[in-house]
Amino acid sequence: MTTTKHAVVIVGYGGMGSYHAKLIKDNQRLEVTGTYDVLENRREVSVKEGYPAYESYEAVLNDPSVEVILIATPNDVHKDLAIQAFKAGKHVICEKPVTLSVSDFKEMLAAADEANKVLMVHQNRRWDEDFLTIKQMYNEKTIGDLFRIESRVHGANGIPGDWRHLEEFGGGMLLDWGVHLLDQMIFMMDSKITSLSSRLSYILGDGVDDGFEAVLQFENGVSAVIEVGTTNFITLPRWYVKGTEGTGVIEDWSLNGRIVTRNQDAVKVEPKPIQAGVGLTKTMAPPSEEATITDALPEPFRQPSSFFDNFAAVIEGTAEPIVKNEEVLRVLNIIDAVFESGRTGETIKDFDIYPS
Repeated sequence: MTTTKHAVVIVGYGGMGSYHAKLIKDNQRLEVTGTYDVLENRREVSVKEGYPAYESYEAVLNDPSVEVILIATPNDVHKDLAIQAFKAGKHVICEKPVTLSVSDFKEMLAAADEANKVLMVHQNRRWDEDFLTIKQMYNEKTIGDLFRIESRVHGANGIPGDWRHLEEFGGGMLLDWGVHLLDQMIFMMDSKITSLSSRLSYILGDGVDDGFEAVLQFENGVSAVIEVGTTNFITLPRWYVKGTEGTGVIEDWSLNGRIVTRNQDAVKVEPKPIQAGVGLTKTMAPPSEEATITDALPEPFRQPSSFFDNFAAVIEGTAEPIVKNEEVLRVLNIIDAVFESGRTGETIKDFDIYPS
């Protein structure tokens, strides 16, 4: 039996827009039927790649065959494009960050509710296997209860592209990569943040941050370090986690890593002092070979479906969204707090990430 696919038009046919077209190409429930971009050369690329290009956004909105508009433009215009789409009776997939402020996002949600249409934000890194491996370790207590989670992405190429250097377009690394890492943390554990402190980096001389560090303390006892850098010629591990029974590390997106746990059957042996620099230490002496067990990383947590399959099911009324808008709202509130702490140098305590 042949099922009619939901027609999707991609608005903004740059790097991410064309990437979305590739992701949707083999989807059984969605079909890219066209694109729109303000730049003529991007419309020409779209046609060459087999997707008809609309000459205006109004033409997209007025086409009754279009069910879904996928917004992959610079961040500052997400809100206006989405609200226009809802008023035209379209569902919306929006690239992250969904918009630049909590108030703007609430306007988008209100417009979606009024039109009875679906808004889902493409927080695609909830499907990254490195993250899902850590989520599995958190859920299953592979190394005991996790109490320290360090999440980092490092590069040495500065801020890519053009508009990402400019504040008015929503540039900077907190909004580019921080939104992913914060979203992963919120998706992994539903716990109140009791304190947050941050530092933003402006080493490259742009008007936006080229990196940041944030330390979040959660009510459940987890301390999280989230770091993004674009000036790192030597990178630190993608993940470093500590649990009550061991330590885990994931070096990169290729899942190079391991876990080391305490050997419960080993006879406890007092460590012998080692030479450390010009002194001796027992505290920092490595454990004996018998005292620990080194294992491969566990299999990652499995999402019930892909982002696009889940979106199709949501608009058909047969599933709940994996990326929930209340979670997106929490992340926007945390981003605001990271900016504030970075600006003032103060730790923010007991702030509400669950606003109405």
